Amino acid sequence: MKSKNDNKMKPWVGWLLFFSTLGVVFLLGMLAASITQRRAEIASVMNNRKVEITGIESRSEIFAVNYPRQYETWAETADTTFQSEFNGSSAVDVLAERPEMVILWAGYAFAKDYSTPRGHKHAVADVHHTLRTGAPMTPDEGPQPATCWTCKSPDVPRLMDSVGIAEFYKESWAHWGHEVVNPIGCADCHDAETMDLKISRPALIEGFENMGMDIREATHQDMRSLACAQCHVEYYFTPEGKYLIFPWHNGTSMEGAEQYYDSIGFADYTHALSKAPIIKAQHPDYEIYKTGIHAQRGVSCADCHMPYISEGGIKYSDHHVISPLANISNTCQVCHRESEEDLRNAVYERQRSANQIRNLVEEELSKAHLEAQFAWEKGASETQMHNALQLIRQAQWRWDYAVASHGGSFHSPVEFQRILSMGLDRAHKARFEISKVLAELGFTGNVPLPDISTKEKAQAYIGLDMDKERANKQKFQETIVPQWLETARANNRLVSLN
Repeated sequence: MKSKNDNKMKPWVGWLLFFSTLGVVFLLGMLAASITQRRAEIASVMNNRKVEITGIESRSEIFAVNYPRQYETWAETADTTFQSEFNGSSAVDVLAERPEMVILWAGYAFAKDYSTPRGHKHAVADVHHTLRTGAPMTPDEGPQPATCWTCKSPDVPRLMDSVGIAEFYKESWAHWGHEVVNPIGCADCHDAETMDLKISRPALIEGFENMGMDIREATHQDMRSLACAQCHVEYYFTPEGKYLIFPWHNGTSMEGAEQYYDSIGFADYTHALSKAPIIKAQHPDYEIYKTGIHAQRGVSCADCHMPYISEGGIKYSDHHVISPLANISNTCQVCHRESEEDLRNAVYERQRSANQIRNLVEEELSKAHLEAQFAWEKGASETQMHNALQLIRQAQWRWDYAVASHGGSFHSPVEFQRILSMGLDRAHKARFEISKVLAELGFTGNVPLPDISTKEKAQAYIGLDMDKERANKQKFQETIVPQWLETARANNRLVSLN
């Protein structure tokens, strides 16, 4: 039988509850104070703006007066000194490193020039410089449509607001050269009056609608990735009007986009050697990121590529958008407790594994294109080549979808290698189908392959006159681009030359 004392709470239990409650109250108080302080900081910044900015202000220098810290870090995207084992912030000639890619893109402008991307501040200058945009000497010339400007400048939403979305797209690339002069900056992601994150590119809104979703329901954390997804995605231009479309009608997967393209019979170009109808992948960074562990855990693009900085009691996002490997202590180690060396090596291990498969795909796929060309020369018919060309199309789509994504081998290594592996499988099958066609034509030996060991040899093989291409581009750079910038300055479109 229990005594009365057994029902009494022991003294130490009471003290434990007291101090536990006191601790919880203290922590809640600290949290409330932190939230209040953060709101006060935001209110202070917004209430002490020196310049009133309204509408779509494409000149980031105007924002610098009100938000100097963010502007100063954004300006650092001009820096090209960061380098890791795979890529960095400088422009590297990928075709020189991987001549097979010239063969893979034969018949398309990427076979002329393809370099690794630099920081946001170089966006407009790099589009001027690349051989892919040609050398238009008048506003109506040039091989590319105005749609190619879409992700390069906050002048684009300004123009879309002024002349209309479809009207902007349908012009030539050179037509807007004197208007699109400010590189990726503040107005691409922020509402000028409230500085809230916003979607400035209609294609993303329309992409969500095609999936039956409303982007207005996105949370603030979602927006910290969707602001990037306006541009870092797969897309295509409609044949008529060059309207920009995200192929998300069947979801954001690689297979979903392929299914959509197949359903409308779309191809970016017909391969100059194999005659396969090719889909040119752009940069499906967002789509591949969505399949990875970080996205599944709610980590946004900005969490890793724009980490917070605390300075003088002010907390703000670092707008020097760059690889997290450039600042591991402020990116990866916010969540992970391993050493910088271990974290860096973990990234490299994933990239090395993916790179091994990539090398195999590029070798097999380039041979498939060359062997298909040989089969045509031997008299193959379209009926005989149909299966092989479809397999080449599928293989190249998978290869390009993976390698065109920035950081995909780390964002989602399992998905990245799955896609590449499927590309390798189809490249093998394409070569087998071509061998069967050649056997039907009475040829059973090894197909003689050209020497494509360098970029120059590969470009000469597919018929490119690179001396002429470079001479035309130099003339364009020396004459037309200065005219564009001079006109932009006269029209108050530029604060300073970029």
